[in-house]
Amino acid sequence: MRGQPTILHLDMDAFYASVEQAAKPSLRGKPVIVGGIGPRGVVATASYEARRFGVRSAMPTAQARRLCPHGAYLVPRFEVYRAVSERVMGLLARLSPLVEPLSLDEAFVDLAAGASAATAAEALAVGERLRAEIVAATGVTGSVGLAGAKMLAKIASERAKPDGLVLIEPGRERELLAPLPVRTLPGVGPATAEVLRRVGIHTIEETVEAGEAELLRLLGKAHGGGLFRMALGIDDRPVVAERDTKSVSVEDTFEVDVTDRARIRFEVSRLAERCVGRLRSAGRSGRTVVLKVRRYDFSTLTRSETLRGPTDDPVVVREAAERLLESVDTTEGVRLLGVGVSGLADFTQEDLFAQSAQSARRAGDGPSVDVPPADEAGGEEGPSAPPEDAPDRRWLPGLDVAHERFGPGWVQGSGVGRVTVRFERPGDVRPGRVRTFGVDDAELRRGTPLPLVPEVAAAGQLSASSEPASRPKSTSPEGVPSPSAGRSRP
Repeated sequence: MRGQPTILHLDMDAFYASVEQAAKPSLRGKPVIVGGIGPRGVVATASYEARRFGVRSAMPTAQARRLCPHGAYLVPRFEVYRAVSERVMGLLARLSPLVEPLSLDEAFVDLAAGASAATAAEALAVGERLRAEIVAATGVTGSVGLAGAKMLAKIASERAKPDGLVLIEPGRERELLAPLPVRTLPGVGPATAEVLRRVGIHTIEETVEAGEAELLRLLGKAHGGGLFRMALGIDDRPVVAERDTKSVSVEDTFEVDVTDRARIRFEVSRLAERCVGRLRSAGRSGRTVVLKVRRYDFSTLTRSETLRGPTDDPVVVREAAERLLESVDTTEGVRLLGVGVSGLADFTQEDLFAQSAQSARRAGDGPSVDVPPADEAGGEEGPSAPPEDAPDRRWLPGLDVAHERFGPGWVQGSGVGRVTVRFERPGDVRPGRVRTFGVDDAELRRGTPLPLVPEVAAAGQLSASSEPASRPKSTSPEGVPSPSAGRSRP
């Protein structure tokens, strides 16, 4: 545990939804839900306006529509979210060499390792400046937590939401943690919480009062001891710059159960190609191919095959996935398919002849069955891609489009042979105009995402942020946030 709050936790506010609001002026201040848009889709992120209606992440989209029928339901645009995330992570990297990304929108930073801050006042100044730089560089907001331990910094950023900063001074951990629910602690999921609830433990204070011996009896030596230390506010986990990715995977959920075996085989082949693309983008190879199948009754099966060596060959991965599919009964219907690769390595095993006797002959071949992908797949990566030799005419809500006469816009909705497009840009002050076209309009095509902020301004902000952090001139020694912090410290 540190004597100064020099661990920073950044959590972007309703990230996917906030990016969409920044890109689409007509959606600012309105409920926005990003995720699978079909009846089997799942909410990835809901804006704060949508959360007032009870919409939450991981909620079925059908339930979200009942709670918030007038919200804007959009498919994810992951290429945009990744671009914004890279810019944010670049800002964090300027603060310290020790940046531990947890996801696209969340990371820990060790400010002491980068000499960015050594005191509470300095850490507070760094956090405030970081929040301003993120808005200037990306157009979206993030919340910052500062503390002497990772667990406490994460709790602080949660209390700071949205668009705020909270600093927890060392020495006040027990006071802060006492009334919080036990689920706040890392490693306490639904099962552990239920075990504790049965013996009357609901809050962190009650966890401490129960004592370490009781927790060991209930949860076992490793889990019980670690939980007791966390309840006392003791967390000595370091910020780790390199997080080892254990697997790479992609999956799609289908609007209607797929029973056609040829179609299922095609989808597995397509997922294998996408998975290898992601694997290569990460500069990795893998030894174990995993197939995931969720059947009509929601039962989920996984099958895996371990190869003789790591590979990033799309043919090898595709053939392994197809072999795994042969052992799965799909006659009653499939609602989700996924292909993944684990056992990752930084190199490729060259001699893979024994793994795939046909690879040399089939390298570069596409799937053997020409079946079109699902119209609307609500999996992790959003809608399925169309065949490469055909234009993408699926006008799903939220996607970028461009019209030869009216310029860039985005799809508000489509149906009965028509597509409605709102023509606006991220920098517009007012919502753009709406026009409707036939789905086969020759002048309408898929567009390229526009930058959320002018590139010149963002580049200038990044350049300015590269200067070493200076000591603040007017911050109280207790590290109390200024009025612009959005929230006061707990």
